[in-house]
This record gives sequence, structure tokens and C-alpha cells, in this order.
Amino acid sequence: ELSIGVDSVVLVDDNPKECAEVSESVPEALALALPEHEENIPAFLRHVWAFDHVVVTEEDRHRNAYYTQAQEFGRELKRAASLEHFVGSLDLRITFEELRTETLPRASQLTQRTNQFNFTTVRRTEQDLRTLGERGWECRTVRVSDRFGDYGITGLLIVRAAGEVLEIDTFLLSCRVLGRGVEHQVMARLGSEALERGLTAVSARLETTKRNEPARQFLHDIGGAYEQAVDGGFIYVLPARELSGLTFKPSAVKLPPSSEKPKKTVARKRPDYQEIASTLASAEDILREVRAGTSHIADPSMTETESRLAAIWSELLKRPSIRATDNFFDLGGHSLLVVLLIVRVRELFGVDLAIDDVYSANLTLRGLAQKIEAYQLGDPAAFEAILKELEALPDEEIERLLAEELR
Repeated sequence: ELSIGVDSVVLVDDNPKECAEVSESVPEALALALPEHEENIPAFLRHVWAFDHVVVTEEDRHRNAYYTQAQEFGRELKRAASLEHFVGSLDLRITFEELRTETLPRASQLTQRTNQFNFTTVRRTEQDLRTLGERGWECRTVRVSDRFGDYGITGLLIVRAAGEVLEIDTFLLSCRVLGRGVEHQVMARLGSEALERGLTAVSARLETTKRNEPARQFLHDIGGAYEQAVDGGFIYVLPARELSGLTFKPSAVKLPPSSEKPKKTVARKRPDYQEIASTLASAEDILREVRAGTSHIADPSMTETESRLAAIWSELLKRPSIRATDNFFDLGGHSLLVVLLIVRVRELFGVDLAIDDVYSANLTLRGLAQKIEAYQLGDPAAFEAILKELEALPDEEIERLLAEELR
């Protein structure tokens, strides 16, 4: 009714038995049992990391209003004579806007949170999106409104012209605006845009995940004839003229029966928020816990920075062996450890990392070590530019430059 995923629900209760029942029957929801002694409750609530938000966007501030809109939408839909009549009366308005500095946080947030209607589910930081723009990709936010109100920025598009094709890197929509033809209108507009730019087709890649079945089904429905299976998903090369005429047909929508009971799900791995709030409420508690891990086994092939950073990862992640290509989050990293990692890097290297430097789905030990070295040089962007220039040079040219430097 509210278009809220079960994994967004937090139950706080003073009855441990009821919390255990919720955790057993709906494992994706977070159930927290309050401390037995009332005087310990304020400290417990202050240290529940699930309530912490590094970035609060304009859409977050209006979330209660969006839930009210969702309820009204659902009630009107039930009263409608038909789905076709209801959709036709929505007065749907969709606006594309070029990504701006003030909308970067929301765009990044959408890539982190959107799972169901998301062609690739690639997670991106604000810096990742800036870099894409610098490389020629066109990043656009999608704003949706109808007669029930303005839903704010609820989608993201990342496209570019490549040869005769308009290539889609990212297309995602919040589940709040699905089921009314928004996705069809967006794709039709892309088809029209491709024609206006003298292009012949629009291409999209679908990376199959456990949760983006709605996106896969949508692409199959509109372009099944052009579907090509590839490693990890599918590619669709859709004729621009055909795509420009795409319309939403409500009668083709398959709605699940209302009496269907929710299926039991398996919760994704996440921090033990109950344990953190109960026993890790002070800096001393946290340091004592992380330093109780195993000792790091050094890798002689690593640079000095990589080796020192690997020792920190080993301490935080409690792993004796860390490789330069290891991913922090694949090894069990989470939000609590990100904060501790930033603190330890400051202590050991004298470098203040930004949250965006660490919060990247593709973060490797080697990549973070390079960022630390860049900060130590004083200009990360300049350092990265120098690295790219060096990588583009042939080995003979690099040897010549080194020989000149050593004279």
C-alpha cells in the first residue's frame, strides 16, 4: 500500500519474543529489542546505525508526503472502473533534467537504493557520476508528477551516442512510480531523441540480479525480438523508430492476486545492529573489538602504502591475508567499518579520506592506496591524470623518461 520494501522496515519493541518472531517470519525487516532497563534505552537508540544517514536529500525530507500519495493512489486505483481508465486520468508528467551539483546526492542515492527497476544495479558515488559526465556520458534525472502530486526525482538515465546507436548505461526508476507507464514514456522519448540525432537504434544492457526481475520483464516485453543473451544478462538493440512509438497498455499488466501471502525471504548479510547498539557504544569498546582479530600476513609484491593499508584492512576485517585486488565490501566491510577505516587511515597516513572515497562498490585495496598517495601529493585529480598519462605511454618511452630523470 505504501510502496515500501520490507527491507526498509525497522521494528523497535520492548518484547524480545515478538522481535524474534518478526526476524524469523520476515528476515529482511530489522527487529530491535530495547534494553531491559529503561535508563539504557536513550543510549541504545543513539547507537542504532540503521537510523544514521550520511546524506539526506530533498526527497528524503518529503518521504511522509510520498507515503500519503501512495495510499491515495492505491485507494483510487481500487475504486476505478478499469485500469485503463485510471491510468488515462493520471495526467502523468515526466521531466528530464541534466544532472546538476544540487541533484548529485539524490542521483547517487538512487543508484545505491534502487534494485527492482534497475537495468544494471551498478552503485555509484557522486564522484563516479561526475567522472561519467567528464567522459562524455549524459546524466539526467527523471522527475515524475501526476494528479496526486509531485514524486520528486525518482529516476536516473545515463546515455551517450556511440556510432549510430544511443547507448543506455543506466536506467532506473523508484518503485513509487512504476505501474503507470513511466518506463514506457521514458524509452519512447529515447527512441525519438535517437531519431532527432540521426541515430538508428537504442541499446540497453540488462545485468540479471536476484531483485531486478521487473526491469528484465519490461525489456523482454518491449524488445524480446531483439534480445541477445550475453554473460550475466542480455543486450537489447531496439530500432529507434519502433521504440519512439512505444505506449503503455494497462491491459497487458499482470497483477498478482491480492490474497497472495508474502513469500518467506532470506535477508541479505548486514551488520548486527542490535549488537552494535548494545555493546559497541563507545570508541574504547569498538577499538577493543576490532583489535581482537588476527595478525596481518604481509604480501611482498605490494607497495609500501598497499602493505600498510592491508594491515588496517586485516585488523578491521579480521582476515590474516589481504590481496591488492580484494574488495573491501566483498570481504565483509560495512558502514561501521568504513568509519573505522577512515579513522585508521588518518592515524597512519595523516590523510582525511572523504566518505565517497571509500563508499564505492568497486573499492579495492590498490585503488584506495592510490587515492591515499594522491592526497599525500596534495592534488588527487592531478595525480590520477599523471597516472593515466603514464599508462598510455609505451614502455620504451617510460624507460627513456626515467633515464633522463636519473642523469
